[in-house]
Amino acid sequence: MNIDHIMLRLGEITLKGRNRGRFEDQALRHVKRAVAAFEAVTVRREYGRLYLDLNGEAYEPVAEALRKVFGLVSFSPVIQVKPELEAIQEAALETIRRMNPRPRTFKVAIRRVNKAFPYDTPSLNPLIGGYVLRNVPDLKVDVRNPDVTLQVEIRDQFAYVYSEVVPGLGGFPVGSNGKGMLMLSGGIDSPVAGWLSMRRGLEVEAVHFHSMPYTSERAKQKVIDLASVLSRYAPGEITLHLVPFTDIQMKLKQVAQEHLLITMMRRSMFRITEQLAAKRKARAILTGESLGQVASQTLGSLQAIGSVVSLPVLRPLIMMDKTEIMKIANHIGTFDISILPYEDCCTLFVPKSPSTNPNRSVVESHEKRWDWLKEMEEQAVEQTERLYISPSGVRTSSRGRAARKQAELEELF
Repeated sequence: MNIDHIMLRLGEITLKGRNRGRFEDQALRHVKRAVAAFEAVTVRREYGRLYLDLNGEAYEPVAEALRKVFGLVSFSPVIQVKPELEAIQEAALETIRRMNPRPRTFKVAIRRVNKAFPYDTPSLNPLIGGYVLRNVPDLKVDVRNPDVTLQVEIRDQFAYVYSEVVPGLGGFPVGSNGKGMLMLSGGIDSPVAGWLSMRRGLEVEAVHFHSMPYTSERAKQKVIDLASVLSRYAPGEITLHLVPFTDIQMKLKQVAQEHLLITMMRRSMFRITEQLAAKRKARAILTGESLGQVASQTLGSLQAIGSVVSLPVLRPLIMMDKTEIMKIANHIGTFDISILPYEDCCTLFVPKSPSTNPNRSVVESHEKRWDWLKEMEEQAVEQTERLYISPSGVRTSSRGRAARKQAELEELF
């Protein structure tokens, strides 16, 4: 079946009142970028809808690209005709004839946006349905449980006829609700948290803490690969901040009470992430924490750790169980990477009995005596390497290139 046009629906964006135009503009930009590889495709915007004219491009590859755009609640391949009764009747008949297998029953649903159209909705149903019935033998009307619903949308410039509605990702366009810093480990949870945050309109920059040489290059590559998967859903590149955490981690292991080590490490990570957020004009910290999953994710630990920053900490997975999280990870394509057996810094130096209810005042009193901690955290921020990741590859910042060169020289000598 040759398809020449696609209708896109914007879902929640249409509820945005006076901000609706801004959200629709952002959705339009993201759709244009998603289909940029298809040179003949053009994108049009009408109130509450976007339309793609394929101009000879194949439908399926374009549809696959649209399935990764946040803000689209659904889309439909459509027949586009002039808003005239005879043209609409022929398009309705053509839609039924194109279907394989041919439906046994159908009904007609009309959406008449163009109020100047000379027929009202009650009179259009029999005019269109009757025309189809007269020209398709053995087809019957069933308004309660039809094999197919023939949808007709009449607008000012064109009328659209279709029968298929393809679900989209929904949510808001990435970036329409601001920017957040995602604490990205190599595990299953944090990539899912990032994807869900993007789905709610947040632009995401990822922050990963490594403990080279205790963690390996393969562990680092695993995180880059996870960010690459997330970038498939972003309108541009995803920035990945690689924070050297070895020195802080080693020092904390020397001085912190063993059962508080995880709490101390997490508080330090949050402070560093907040500093990076200030540099990058982000207004939230995003984590993959799920209530009760590990010692640092009890209510007591979440309070003791999260209270160290002033930015809001968003935890999209907090009430999900592991099965739900794994299901999403499989769906978005991060699961197989996350289960690769390469360690991250959080799995190093794990105490036998970490505190599940750390005393916040005790933790704070320790930190007040450690003058070196603030200085080491600022140093870690300064030494952070920045990568820019897209599905097609990785770009490095000048600082990242310098750090890599230095590492190569150290290996030589």
